[in-house]
Amino acid sequence: MNDEVTQYISDTAPWQKAVCEELRSMIHETVPGVEEQLQYGKPHFLKNGNHAAVIAVARGKVSFMVFNATDVPTVKGLIRAMGKGDRKCADIAEGQETDYAALAEILQKTTIAL
Repeated sequence: MNDEVTQYISDTAPWQKAVCEELRSMIHETVPGVEEQLQYGKPHFLKNGNHAAVIAVARGKVSFMVFNATDVPTVKGLIRAMGKGDRKCADIAEGQETDYAALAEILQKTTIAL
């Protein structure tokens, strides 16, 4: 665990902290050997030096983005496409029920080749 990432998470609203901690745990459980670091002011998670995921806190939401997701379909209410579709993002709002298992499956698919 990276101290800068821990501090980033600690500096968020209580509900955002809970979501970030859940996402962080899910990432570590899903991607063995994942490394974390603060890049561009946000927690980035890398496997074999390649970007796997990012957690970003913004006003009213926590975003979870995965890379290498061209083959991952968008799912309304769960994950949307970003850029040219090679990245997918889930936005989580306060009180929103979140399917962390589904996000873990998506992350697993996007990191299998890394």
